[in-house]
Amino acid sequence: MERYYQEEIECAPLEKIREIQSKKLVEQVKHVWDNVPYYRKKMEEKGVTPDDIKSVDDLHKLPFLSKQDLRDSYPTGLLGVPMKDCVRIHSTSGTTGKRVVAFYTQEDVDLWEDCCARAIMAAGGTSDDILQVAYGYGLFTGGAGLHGGSHKVGCLTIPASSGNTDRQIMFINDLKATFLCCTPSYAAYLGERFKELGYKPEDITLKAGIFGAEAWSEEMRRDIQNTLGIKAYDIYGLTELSGPGVAFECSEQKGMHINEDHFIAEIIDPDTEEVLPLGSEGELVFTAIDKKAFPMIRYRTKDICKLSREKCSCGRTHIRMAKPMGRSDDMLIIRGVNVFPSQIETVLLNNGYAANYQIVVDRVNNTDTLDVQVEMTPEIFTDNIGEVEERQKKLSDDLKSMLGIKAKVSLLAPKSIARSEGKAVRVIDKRKI
Repeated sequence: MERYYQEEIECAPLEKIREIQSKKLVEQVKHVWDNVPYYRKKMEEKGVTPDDIKSVDDLHKLPFLSKQDLRDSYPTGLLGVPMKDCVRIHSTSGTTGKRVVAFYTQEDVDLWEDCCARAIMAAGGTSDDILQVAYGYGLFTGGAGLHGGSHKVGCLTIPASSGNTDRQIMFINDLKATFLCCTPSYAAYLGERFKELGYKPEDITLKAGIFGAEAWSEEMRRDIQNTLGIKAYDIYGLTELSGPGVAFECSEQKGMHINEDHFIAEIIDPDTEEVLPLGSEGELVFTAIDKKAFPMIRYRTKDICKLSREKCSCGRTHIRMAKPMGRSDDMLIIRGVNVFPSQIETVLLNNGYAANYQIVVDRVNNTDTLDVQVEMTPEIFTDNIGEVEERQKKLSDDLKSMLGIKAKVSLLAPKSIARSEGKAVRVIDKRKI
């Protein structure tokens, strides 16, 4: 039997959803016009005022926000309320070290946790469940979002955070955890570790898992389900919009329902910026219609996907998004962290290296690996192994500071990376996703 956290809204007829969206959009545009000078200027440049926005049908008139806008307005230029009204920030890495800092009022946090509670209940969770959160806590939104959602559902919540695999397994076994929330690659790694310790799927108390923050394939889903003996659900979110819970899978596991009473989704052509009809493949754009501290309007996610209003057997009426098929920019998601080649380039240039480098991403034992191969310039070339190792360590440490994750650095002799006549091949992604 399908369970809902807020059935009246999750199963509302389309007319009701549109009515809610239109009302909230009109209010949000006025809020932003009055309180966010940065966006007001963008509206003025486009010749739009709040009076032009009467319903969701007018959304296309509003200007887009991009990652570049978030960098240009760092840290508080898009803040929609006085700082004293905010209770929390979360943050994601930016392309050149400028981070995206998202602010939350208490109401923003409550609405975000409602979205995560819906995701947990769509995966079959109830107040009888014991839910282990193995997403990272801290600035990353994963841990906090699912933790709050778990509380709203009334689950016993184990805030394990990421890593320390044997301790994770101890808590799952000793407390008889039934739900696991983490990145899919970590879920796969946990499954392998259980196997190494001699556990069969039927010995593991888990029944379901909610996995997101990185791309994963249907094959990976099957492996996780088979190894842990669970049903594995996808969840989607962005720090800019709140975090996980923007969209989530139901029991049908055919696309993720977008919480349309909080977010309006559009698909655009990434080149022409024209809004595409339902069912078209294009770039996903979101408008957060009731987030007050950090009100994102027409935010370009760079994720490429499709939207569908096909009737869902779970009873939820909210539009579904397909799993993103790729990106319209060069961002990589490695172990749940956003990594841009430009960030790596910044570190290399700051350390006196030329921009001759290659980033090799792979997945070994279900964990993403990041290998940065860098050419030494003729001026700094050395074959002294001790010196090379010292320089590699320094670059690796600097990259960890910039990216938040560890990268293996290999320093190579000058001219050893193949030159290209066209666009340089900077990234080699060997992951099967």
